[in-house]
Amino acid sequence: MLLVTGANGQLGNCLKDILGKNNAIYTDAAELDITDEKAVRAFGTAHDLTAIINCAAYTNVDKAEDEPETARCINALGSENLAKLAAEKDIPLVHISTDYVFDGTDNHPIAETAAPAPLGVYGKTKLEGEENILKYAPTTIILRTAWLYSPYGKNFLKTMLSIAAQKNEIYVVADQFGTPTYAPHLAETIVRILPQIKHSTKEIYHFTDEGAATWYDFAHYILKTAGCACRIRPISTKDYPTKALRPAFSVLDKSKIKRDFNIEISHWTKGVEECLTKLS
Repeated sequence: MLLVTGANGQLGNCLKDILGKNNAIYTDAAELDITDEKAVRAFGTAHDLTAIINCAAYTNVDKAEDEPETARCINALGSENLAKLAAEKDIPLVHISTDYVFDGTDNHPIAETAAPAPLGVYGKTKLEGEENILKYAPTTIILRTAWLYSPYGKNFLKTMLSIAAQKNEIYVVADQFGTPTYAPHLAETIVRILPQIKHSTKEIYHFTDEGAATWYDFAHYILKTAGCACRIRPISTKDYPTKALRPAFSVLDKSKIKRDFNIEISHWTKGVEECLTKLS
């Protein structure tokens, strides 16, 4: 049976929509504390697992600066425990990582071979998680993604809709570049590539939707497509200080995953349209 951790998050819920509730074991912290090595091992003993998809993560980028040990416990230690379980069961592990492992100082799409240089606690702990997985899991695919949103949970798209319903004007950062990624598109890709993972494979891939945008571009398209009259005003990063530094340019190069798995990727604007339709 397939195990999906972090199942109450955006990606976990999208995987549930695709796979069906009865075709995998879905756990969140309440059902399986991935930071508890004994609990993870016991869970593996109690279930006949065929693969693991690890969507569990500490993702509050700013709060991680105040809670580095908690972030590390989930993102690094939790990943290590799941990797050891995958090794014990000799099953593939698909692990979700992030563009925040890079500093974003270049201005061209980032390949998997680029040297990581995380700016904050979140990125550092996610990178440590990657390293642990590559060290312990015998068969693994690490998927780095970015700017994830969906009909589920809290995310940028839903926040913009909420604020636009209350205000006539919104100020949004216009000098950070990345790619908005609709979580169901990532979930579909995971489900597609999982059966194709060959034993003893250890690879890192990048997956986002196609194209590039700033947060301002993203917000503008959301509200325009949703028919909101709220005005969007561009601002610079220095005008919107946050506790954690963000990569200025984190567009990911997806050539490798498209080549190896022969997949086509939708443009990010299509994801926005699909999400708004789902929410309407």
